[in-house]
Amino acid sequence: MKLNKNDEQVVAALREKESTLAELAEKTGLPSKKVFKSLKKLFEHEMIDSNARKYRLLTEKPPASKGKEEDESLEEDS
Repeated sequence: MKLNKNDEQVVAALREKESTLAELAEKTGLPSKKVFKSLKKLFEHEMIDSNARKYRLLTEKPPASKGKEEDESLEEDS
C-alpha cells in the first residue's frame, strides 16, 4: 500500500496525539471527507486504531503489499 499526500498529512497529525476526525481536519487543513477517506484506508491497513471516536497511530509504516512474485512463490509451494 502506498500513502498519498492526504494520508501522510493525517499520519503526521496522529504522530502528535490521538485526535478526532474534526481535530484532524483542523490540524491538516483538509476537508473532513478527505480525512475520513484517509482514516478508512489507514484503518483497513491496520495502521490506526480508534476508541471513543479518537484515532491513534499504531504504526507509521504501511504493510508491504503482496507482490506478484510472492503470489507465484506461494503457488509453487502448493
